[in-house]
Amino acid sequence: PRMADKDKKRTFRKYSFRGVDLDNLLDLEGEALFSLFHSRARRKLSHGLKRKNVNLVSKLRKAKREAPTGEKPRVIKTHLRNMIIIPEMIGSNISVYNGKLFNSIEIKPEMIGHYLGEFSLTYKHVRHGRPGIGATHSSRFIPLK
Repeated sequence: PRMADKDKKRTFRKYSFRGVDLDNLLDLEGEALFSLFHSRARRKLSHGLKRKNVNLVSKLRKAKREAPTGEKPRVIKTHLRNMIIIPEMIGSNISVYNGKLFNSIEIKPEMIGHYLGEFSLTYKHVRHGRPGIGATHSSRFIPLK
């Protein structure tokens, strides 16, 4: 049985978003694409993209166009945490501001329909260590000196 495993080539699972293949997703425009998103995203996109969001997409397009073949496009910085990731953005490098610094993200197909802000956390994950002085009742019996 082990020899049979070696003969098999490792095939990658073809990505599909809500039953639509990636190649077809890139061809979809407007209403056809928006109908695949969840209701909040559909509502936002039905009201039309704002100028800032359109500018971000055009900057990403330009960065992809200028990138040498086989290399990743340059990083685009943005504060637009509420931008919904659309199929056109796949493969781009975006730095999203979290209130303190820019977190670099590479857009993957699995991120379609999510917000940019979801991938740039605004808080530091809490690591619980030892309790400090005065944090518990038992610390009353420990002299402060």
